[in-house]
Parts: sequence; C-alpha cells; structure tokens
Amino acid sequence: MKVLLINGSPHRNGCTFTALSEVAKTLENEGIETEIIQVGSQNVRGCIACNKCAQKGSCVFDDIVNETAAKFEACDGIVLGSPVYYASANGTLVSFADRLFYSTAFDKTMKVGAAVVSARRGGCSATFEELNKYFTISGMPVASSQYWNQVHGFTPQDVQKDEEGLQTMRTLGRNMAFLIKSIALGKEKYGLPEKEPRVSTNFIR
Repeated sequence: MKVLLINGSPHRNGCTFTALSEVAKTLENEGIETEIIQVGSQNVRGCIACNKCAQKGSCVFDDIVNETAAKFEACDGIVLGSPVYYASANGTLVSFADRLFYSTAFDKTMKVGAAVVSARRGGCSATFEELNKYFTISGMPVASSQYWNQVHGFTPQDVQKDEEGLQTMRTLGRNMAFLIKSIALGKEKYGLPEKEPRVSTNFIR
C-alpha cells in the first residue's frame, strides 16, 4: 500500500513540507509506504483543453504530470499539500492537479484523497475546500482529521510549534491508513461499487 504526497509549495523544505512529513511519518508507522513529490518549484503550465490526452493516454505536455500519472494509478491514496496564496492554492499545484486528474483515464474510485494546507494566518478553509474538489469529482473517499487539515506558521520552525496542527496531521495519517486498509478489505470481499453508464447533460441544449 502506498500514498503519494504532493508538495505544492515552491519551498522544498518549508511549512507545507513540514506538515506533509508529519502525515508521511504517521502513515509509515501504520505500514503504508509514502513518497513526497516536489511540484511547487517545477515549471508546470496549465491545461489548454486540447483533449489530446484522450488520444495519447497522457498529457500533451510531457513533464512532472506524466511522470506522476503512473504512480498515481498504482497508489492507494494521494495527499495534495499547498500553501495559501490569496485564500487559494498555489497556482502551480492547481495546474498540476488539473492536468493530472483530467489526463488520466484510469478509474480513481476508492483511492483515498486528502488535502493539507499551510498558512501564516488565514485562507486555509477556502484552500482546503478547493483541493478537496479534485477527489469528490473522482469517486475518491476523502480522509478527514480532528480539525480541518491545516497548519499555521511563517517558517517550518513555526509549524513545529503548532502542536494542534501537527496533531491534526498525525490524526489524518492514522485515519487515512485506516480507510486504505478498510477499502482493501472491502474490495476483496465485495468488489468496487457498480457503475452505471455515464450520463453527461449540458446545461444548454
């Protein structure tokens, strides 16, 4: 079992990384393999809606999105981590997630998703909500914690002093591990939920 943790901060070892590391450490203690992927410092352009991925099976822009796609397909869960920019997620992470989720045609049903956000002061809940939408449109259960998955601080040292935030990260890790293990048992006994043929209805017809 494996979880990918996506660091959407341009700072490789900054506040977001500190939060993700606490989640990863807890997952490892629960027997779940982890990998933190540094995205925020990469040159990731946004989706151009060319739909070439439907023909190619991968994004037309061959960068870290395509590098991560195979790992995403093979993993059991993914954590999107971002600093707060103007009460929103880092634009690089949004471009990455838009293209990763749109260009990958594999079934994401019952992969566990979680969002982790970091802020000096405010904007966490808006960013948290923004990131969770990638999971809820993809049939992915969302892992929760004892509070919204957020830490506060201007430096990694500040985050280390956020005892409630770090406890929230550890609780998230344990809850995520439980969900992944429970889903594995459920799939073995019952299989995945039945899917109806997809219906797509435009608002203007």
